Amino acid sequence: MKSVKHIAICGNIGSGKTTLTEKLSKHYGWIPLYESADKNPYLRDFYQDMLRWAFHLQIYFLNSRFQQVNEIKISSKPVIQDRTIYEDAYIFAANLHTSGYMSERDYQNYLDIFNSMITFVQPPDLLIYLRADIPKLVQQIEKRGRDYEYAIRLDYLKNLNDHYQQWISRYTLGKLLIIDVNGLDFIDRVEDFSFIVNRIEFELNNLFTV
Repeated sequence: MKSVKHIAICGNIGSGKTTLTEKLSKHYGWIPLYESADKNPYLRDFYQDMLRWAFHLQIYFLNSRFQQVNEIKISSKPVIQDRTIYEDAYIFAANLHTSGYMSERDYQNYLDIFNSMITFVQPPDLLIYLRADIPKLVQQIEKRGRDYEYAIRLDYLKNLNDHYQQWISRYTLGKLLIIDVNGLDFIDRVEDFSFIVNRIEFELNNLFTV
């Protein structure tokens, strides 16, 4: 199998992106780039008052993700990324706008910034979407025990899932692998992680087949 430059994992809050990013980076020797959730100074405030902090939160994430885009460009080794810049705009910002948590003025300002950035972005060689239903997401969120996430509403998660389904159904930027993780436990069951690795190997081999 030829070398890849950029693998990305996408999915809703609690779908297992960060854990899978870590496990795959160790398995393949890829450089991991994680979402800067714990470093985001607006995240805790956002879950307490989404209307006030939505724009600030998304601008921070957008800038952080764009910095990762530049890291990927200059990296001499393959990179695996936890969430993409596309999700920031097409999933989270869009959901906050349609849900009434981000004003039209702020949303259009956000999109202007995103559209300027996106001209410098190359899509990943392979995008892996972790599809999970609400019970699975809630289970994973509770399991990792971040206190500020306890305020996440179920309808917020559902709306995000709806946006993901719409975006994934129209995704044409590159190779896409959808993995249903509802019945998987790739942390504690070796066979489940092996199943995912085999799926990835198949896609990457097809990706570079001449």
